[in-house]
Amino acid sequence: MPALALADWLRSLPDDRMASLLRARRDLATPPPSDSTVLATRAGTPGSIARACEQLDSATLATYEGLVVAGADTEPVTPERLAELLGDEPAPAGLFELALAWDDPETGEIQIPPGARETFGPFPAGLGDSVPSLADTEFDTLDLGDDERALLRKLSAGPPIGRTRDAAADVPLSRAETPVQKLLARGLLVRRDESTVELPRELGLALRGGAIHREGELAEPELPVHPHGQSTVDEAGAGEAMELLRHAEALLRTWSDTPSPVLKSGGLGVREIKRLAREVDVDETRLALLAELVAGAGLVAASDDATPAWVPTTLTDSWLSSPPAIRWMTLAQAWLDLPRLPGLAGQRDEKDKALAALSEELRRPNAPMLRRRVLSTLSELSGGAGVKSVDELVAYLAWHAPRKGGRLRDEIARATMSEGAALGMVALGAITSAAAALLDDDAHTAASAMADAMPRPVDEVLVQADLTVVAPGPLEADLATAINAVADVESAGHATVYRVTEGSVRRALDTGRTADDLHELFRTRSATLVPQGLTYLIDDVARRHGRLRGGAAASFLRCDDEVLIAEVMAHSVARDHELRRIAPTVLVSPFPLAEVLDALRGAGFTPAAEGPDGRILDLRPSGRRIPARNRPSQRTAHAPAPISEEQVSAVLTHIRAGDRAATTRRGTTVRLPAGGGADTSATMALLAQATREQREVWIGFVDSHGTATQRIVTPVRVGSGILEGSDNERYPLHRITSAALVEA
Repeated sequence: MPALALADWLRSLPDDRMASLLRARRDLATPPPSDSTVLATRAGTPGSIARACEQLDSATLATYEGLVVAGADTEPVTPERLAELLGDEPAPAGLFELALAWDDPETGEIQIPPGARETFGPFPAGLGDSVPSLADTEFDTLDLGDDERALLRKLSAGPPIGRTRDAAADVPLSRAETPVQKLLARGLLVRRDESTVELPRELGLALRGGAIHREGELAEPELPVHPHGQSTVDEAGAGEAMELLRHAEALLRTWSDTPSPVLKSGGLGVREIKRLAREVDVDETRLALLAELVAGAGLVAASDDATPAWVPTTLTDSWLSSPPAIRWMTLAQAWLDLPRLPGLAGQRDEKDKALAALSEELRRPNAPMLRRRVLSTLSELSGGAGVKSVDELVAYLAWHAPRKGGRLRDEIARATMSEGAALGMVALGAITSAAAALLDDDAHTAASAMADAMPRPVDEVLVQADLTVVAPGPLEADLATAINAVADVESAGHATVYRVTEGSVRRALDTGRTADDLHELFRTRSATLVPQGLTYLIDDVARRHGRLRGGAAASFLRCDDEVLIAEVMAHSVARDHELRRIAPTVLVSPFPLAEVLDALRGAGFTPAAEGPDGRILDLRPSGRRIPARNRPSQRTAHAPAPISEEQVSAVLTHIRAGDRAATTRRGTTVRLPAGGGADTSATMALLAQATREQREVWIGFVDSHGTATQRIVTPVRVGSGILEGSDNERYPLHRITSAALVEA
């Protein structure tokens, strides 16, 4: 039987080969098989074979398919017959490494488990069932019409079945009119049912020239590359990373001010996508990617309100204050381990329903594994080398693992390249140094590499006569904070343009800065002369700013100018906010100070908030925040946990011990039902004898999984319900079902 033959073959393998097999096929080791026979049975199941086939490249998979066609699951196949069927040189080495096939060391004949046939479906290699009577048929000598030959050639390309009404009844050749009827009458097609015909395997092979594949068809495709300097790749990637961070910050600030509602079905609505895309100034595809990234990084989550909304979490503030390289690493790591496909957002499902960003419909658990596979392939290229074409990369990946990734395999590969480029992990078709380090789970090196590649922060700006401020690169953190306080972004990019307005100057004064502070900022940080217009604007706003000051009483207003106090009291805002005069220069209100100041500003006044020490306060809200969620770890989502060397050694020892027990000669067996309740004196006497004489004893027992197994043990102590062997293993006596002395 093939299973027994496989067990014998496995039993003959050296320990290093067996260890490699257990590492490659993790499912074979869990739970540990009792011996090689159990291991062979497990390795021959269709499910285990299908999982192992995901590791095969196209040439090795074609070899396996050829073995199925040749019937190697029922009788051995010679390498010569296999080569004839393939039309190319077989590649069985990978099959032997994974125990998907085994060979006879003397004859070289190859066999495969019966379960392999189920892996390839009913038509392996696109060929139908065998009809031995057609084995010697020569297609070129058949007296067939052109339409009949065309039909046969079409079916020979696979699949070998076709649906037709002409299969409904047997028609003699003399009365056959259609090609199908004529071929059925000649026995060149086989009727499967009233509407289906099938091309026999022998005729299909004959039409293909006797081989499943054309010669050279299974050769590994080349992956053309462009040579680039690694520094060039890193700098290009860093530029994209800076742009990504700018857009992510803009999205978080937008959501802080105006959270987006969560759809009833979950996710982000189309209207919100369009609104946010306008606010952030990106296209909708990039906006969906940004939303998935910040949510994946835990910077945004759905609130628990009665009407849930997408709101930044408390992690956002620390992220915004972190250095650019750290911010990039947070998003890049989130993307690398994200079990979702952002690129599906906006596409239609089977029911023609649009897939929403942040919805469950975008979840794909195998996405991290496939993402890493693409990046790992790029990392194997010489430093700085980038692929010329994404389609060529997709074809290369498909050849190396045609059964891995499912129907979205190629789409995920393309999405990885485009999303990786947006993140700065891929540039010019090559992987960046930071991404390569992150791929190796070296976060410190990744952050350092990205920091080195990013443009150096500049400490000066260019102030123009039209009150615009040009930042020729990323600004130092303190300078960026100061400029953002006093100016509004007009256009962003590698060089950001800000504009100073009356409102932006007032905003800066509201934060506690003085006119002198602003003059000093532009005087010391501008590489150009400060225009007089900017000086006049700052002085004019500062002259009027803060003359009217407020405090909490619930709130109060004070001003040394009694005329201004009178103007406020004469305005409707005094009535709406219940202002009352408690002194010639002091007003109070029961309303919160922030509301009173907003109303006064809306009425044309320019008040400022005042703290207990008389200094200006910034009462502007920083945006809504919700507690950060405890996200489940995604670090192992990209691949199953590898089996450790200690586990491999333990499983291998377990198997070898079981094999030895199964093949050892033993004397009279003492049987004892497991579970207790029977006389154990005979068993105890035999074990005591073995202990005194230091003889090996064969025992049958039931392990903790309820599996019956057997072992060879040299007892060193028997007592307290335990048999202790010289290998330090302990066997509860109540689990031992039988025992026998091993014969020399």
